[in-house]
Amino acid sequence: MIRLFVGLGNPGTQYEDTRHNAGFLYIDELAARLGVRLQPDRAYHGLVARANLAQGPVWLLKPQTYMNLSGKSVAPLARFFKISPDEILVAHDELDLLPGQVKLKKTGGHGGHNGLRDIHAQLGSTEYWRLRLGIGHPGVKNEVADYVLRKPPQSERDGILKCINQSIDATEAFLVGDMDKALALVHAQPQRPKPPRKEVPGTPASSPPTTPD
Repeated sequence: MIRLFVGLGNPGTQYEDTRHNAGFLYIDELAARLGVRLQPDRAYHGLVARANLAQGPVWLLKPQTYMNLSGKSVAPLARFFKISPDEILVAHDELDLLPGQVKLKKTGGHGGHNGLRDIHAQLGSTEYWRLRLGIGHPGVKNEVADYVLRKPPQSERDGILKCINQSIDATEAFLVGDMDKALALVHAQPQRPKPPRKEVPGTPASSPPTTPD
């Protein structure tokens, strides 16, 4: 099961609602779903909430270290509560996915994401789960730093929030450790509307049933 949910971002009002803070948005929505409130905790350099659930205690964490030092927040909490890497889910912004796209994966490289890079280093492991929330790419590598620190237009924000809400629907599966079901829920695509039925030539149109006089 997932025992520690982490959302990556930068603290401060100047970074609120920026693309880089997609992970923070996920944790805010999850806290609302679980009915808990995040509080500052100096020991873990972040905003922390504990939810006492039927499956056992679960922690929510928003590191306040700034993105590049996210591991400084994640690793101490995981070590103190004896949470293994495969019991950790890290939600973060993903340049390689478009707004409105989301992927769940376990292990792998950091892909140049500085928050993941530091978590790798501080945990000493890559065996944790990642919830990759698409924010799109500016198209030019040297524009990435400015791009992630800007607020997306409303259409892109709506796509990010859609993916967050879809991922929140997988919470129960995360909590019971049914990761196959969680993967299916996170990756689920909306059903396409059925095309209208075509009338077969020569077939009489249906008429309402008659009633006796």
